[in-house]
Amino acid sequence: MVTEERSREALSVVDLVAGWAAGHEDVRGVVVVGSWARGTARMDSDVDVVVLTDNAGYAEPEVWTGLLAGEVVRSADWGPLREVRVRRRSGFEVELGVTPVSWAGTDPVDPGTRRVISDGHRVVHDPAGQPTRRERHRARPAGSRPMSATPVAGSRPPSSM
Repeated sequence: MVTEERSREALSVVDLVAGWAAGHEDVRGVVVVGSWARGTARMDSDVDVVVLTDNAGYAEPEVWTGLLAGEVVRSADWGPLREVRVRRRSGFEVELGVTPVSWAGTDPVDPGTRRVISDGHRVVHDPAGQPTRRERHRARPAGSRPMSATPVAGSRPPSSM
């Protein structure tokens, strides 16, 4: 079970990242993936956020440690996606995946990208419709239910996850 306090912190993190993205024209999308997107988060769950941008500078850990008031505990490359894992003062971890806009391409869909998106996602910043196009072209695994993907355009951060 997730406490109300942890839920508020997860929402705050998503709001921070979506609000930051809205102020950067070269960020083409922000998508929450994993357990928080599926609604199955536990107290030990991190929040996983994918940032679509062709600006490689946003993969630098300093961007995220300042924004999220935390420290980097891991950084790794997974194909085109650069992972930056930040632990906040509360101990809550945020896994940011900074990846080129082409990651959201639909022709063809990379198998790793398909797995991440099919496992549950929620679009929280989508000024040009890029992640939404992926939603229309992704294949859901048998028996899965579609996720609510409510894009938040322009400068409005999401009000709920």
